[in-house]
Amino acid sequence: MRNSKPILLVEDDHIDAMRIKRGLKELDIPNSVIHRTNGEEALEYLTSGEGEEPCVIFSDLNMPKMNGVELLEILKTSERFKQIPVVVLTTSQEESDIAEAFSFSIAGYIVKSIDNDEFLESIKTIYEYWTLSELPGKG
Repeated sequence: MRNSKPILLVEDDHIDAMRIKRGLKELDIPNSVIHRTNGEEALEYLTSGEGEEPCVIFSDLNMPKMNGVELLEILKTSERFKQIPVVVLTTSQEESDIAEAFSFSIAGYIVKSIDNDEFLESIKTIYEYWTLSELPGKG
């Protein structure tokens, strides 16, 4: 049985958010998607107790109010949230952005501008790895 916890999507671009949600459906990923448009909203969701803790967080880097790096700094230094895998979904292919994101022990880095099939395959691979590794007796 798959992990039934929600996926937290932190993405300010509504077109990209729709693309990711549609892609998750196409991949038959059954988890619900909680969408927040910036790091502040994501932290509010995580700390409020309004919903279940996510199995994975997909986060953009460039967002208003609190960007993805600022969110990563908080999540990865928090005893409560540091074990949640975070996958960066971004348009940035800058080496400095990639290095900075990985310095926070992210679970993956996916460039949104790649071919749609390749993009979806990347999401599926990372999702399956992180959700299957959380099953009892695994990882």
